[in-house]
Amino acid sequence: MTKKIAISVPDDVAARLAEEPNVSAFVTESVRQRMAGERTRRALRQVGFRLADDRLAEAGRTLDEAQAAITPELRARAAALLSESSRGRLTAGG
Repeated sequence: MTKKIAISVPDDVAARLAEEPNVSAFVTESVRQRMAGERTRRALRQVGFRLADDRLAEAGRTLDEAQAAITPELRARAAALLSESSRGRLTAGG
């Protein structure tokens, strides 16, 4: 079952949504990802982990920076190393 709703969003979000061929599917997937994150954080809290929102945001920024630093050359080298190691040809020292 689906339900039609109307929402108001800031201009930058509206501009991003305008790029999507299926805004409903995009928003649905985005909200489902958020819900999955909430379930994960709730489960971690239940087993004793304490996750502060500011620390999670910091970790997200660090991850974004690390991913931005991955050049095509670095990605190709990593793929080559993975291929070598899966064939058992990687020696100590690379």
